[in-house]
Amino acid sequence: MRSTLLALGASFIIGFSSVTATAQSSDVEVKDAWARATPGGAQTAAAYVTVTSPTGDRLTGASTPAAQKADIHSMSMDNGVMKMRQVDGIDLPAGQAVTLKPGGYHIMLTGLAKPLQQGQSFPLTLDFAKAGAQQVMVTVEKVGSMGPATQSGGDATGSGMTMPMHH
Repeated sequence: MRSTLLALGASFIIGFSSVTATAQSSDVEVKDAWARATPGGAQTAAAYVTVTSPTGDRLTGASTPAAQKADIHSMSMDNGVMKMRQVDGIDLPAGQAVTLKPGGYHIMLTGLAKPLQQGQSFPLTLDFAKAGAQQVMVTVEKVGSMGPATQSGGDATGSGMTMPMHH
């Protein structure tokens, strides 16, 4: 009887742990996943997303069938020179949205399977230290876009620019 109760208790704990892990992965919110269209023959592109983790986490990697390789990169200006480097992850402070965007952090896609064309989409799997893997669909915007066309506050080009009118 005692061994049966121990077995049931162990099963409950294991089952509860599995449920907890599954619930954690849904805690990370990923939105506004987008990329720019690429000219024919281009072998590289970048994908951008906004990630919010209520409990704090770390984005540790990415993968997609749209490219041979997907790495997390940072871009910065140093004395007027733009520098890009691969990073091993991005910390996601609890409750704070972290936006990967042009000129900053991004997912570098190398060895594109085919050019990215405006209006199409492709799957991107993001890996998180606590939440595990989460797949999102990346919408391809026009060449030169600065953000997703659906992003609040942006104009139809997704540039996010607002032009003041003076009379």
